[in-house]
Amino acid sequence: MNKNRARNKELLRSLKFLLFSISAGIIEIAVFTILNELTGWSYWPCYLIGLVLSVLWNFTLNRRYTFQSASNVPVAMVKVFVFYCVFTPLSTVLGNFLAEELLWNEYLVTVLNMAANFILEFLYDRFFVFRDSIDTNDLARKKAEGMPGK
Repeated sequence: MNKNRARNKELLRSLKFLLFSISAGIIEIAVFTILNELTGWSYWPCYLIGLVLSVLWNFTLNRRYTFQSASNVPVAMVKVFVFYCVFTPLSTVLGNFLAEELLWNEYLVTVLNMAANFILEFLYDRFFVFRDSIDTNDLARKKAEGMPGK
């Protein structure tokens, strides 16, 4: 594969990740907003529930369509789970501190957490979780079969 094709492929992969992350972000902020506005709960349970639902959505779509990985789903999920074992406590504690103690706007805090999550998870998924299995699923194989000169 020439450099331009490889660069374009990675650019498209990044764009797909962005679009799926936006959809996951919509899920996260919608769940957060519903819980924040209707339950009277503190910041952290609203954030945590929204985060978990968005992660499940994002993992499923990005594994299949962005990274087109045929890797073992439980193994990939465990790797993502390990990422969230670090990210979730840090972002939850920091977010709760900013929203509850420093009285930052809870929506601003959530958006900042979402931006950090987007950047860190893309790098983690691309270079660790799916590193050796990118473009190995049935979608990637069908696409490769249909491309002349590959």
